[in-house]
Amino acid sequence: MMFTIHVVASFFSTVAFGILTNIPRRALLASGVTGCLGWLVYVVLQASNYGLGITNFAATFVIGCLSVFFSRKKKIPMIIFTIPALVPLVPGGPAYKAVRELVLGNNFAAFENILVVIITAGSIAAAFMMTSLVERILLKWRQAQRNRKLKKTLK
Repeated sequence: MMFTIHVVASFFSTVAFGILTNIPRRALLASGVTGCLGWLVYVVLQASNYGLGITNFAATFVIGCLSVFFSRKKKIPMIIFTIPALVPLVPGGPAYKAVRELVLGNNFAAFENILVVIITAGSIAAAFMMTSLVERILLKWRQAQRNRKLKKTLK
């Protein structure tokens, strides 16, 4: 039951943020699917007792790959799918708690929350770099395959 609630809530939160940021209507469904699958990976890995960094990295990598796929399929910039899909992963709660604990003078609790924010943000950034790297490698490989095929047909 909770699994279904997670999937539905992540889909609708992604679509709602897409509406708020005024992305094209033809991209709303794909954006919702991207956010939903990213959150699904996060929840499954978290339930399997993986760490915070790995779960965020894997979920963001899935979001990045799906964003590349949908951007090519729909001929829309990748960021249109990426930004709304990241909404469920962004560490807004820990950032708020860190500032709150700092104001209250609980430096140790604030430091814990700051570490959560840094780990989450770092893993999100690293996953997008990895997505970009994988995309470039695949494009170069694909181009090399086409060139080999073309050379064979010319001989």
